[in-house]
Amino acid sequence: MKARVHVTLKNGVLDPQGAAVRHSLGSLGFEGVERVRQGKVIELELTETDATAARAQVEAMCEKLLANTVIEDYTVDILVDIL
Repeated sequence: MKARVHVTLKNGVLDPQGAAVRHSLGSLGFEGVERVRQGKVIELELTETDATAARAQVEAMCEKLLANTVIEDYTVDILVDIL
């Protein structure tokens, strides 16, 4: 089973990387971009076969390591292989 975690800065937390990307896009002629928020995507391959247990396991990983929950939010997608 696979899991995908999206980690982004919480609203109100300054995002200097996002601001730099927005500025660079404008410099390249891409006008109309008002705001950019940058984050990270983490993909995990798990041995767990139960989706509910996998989600709980990945959420625990996020709380302990993958996200800084003081300044970051995260979402977890459990991807079930379809044959």
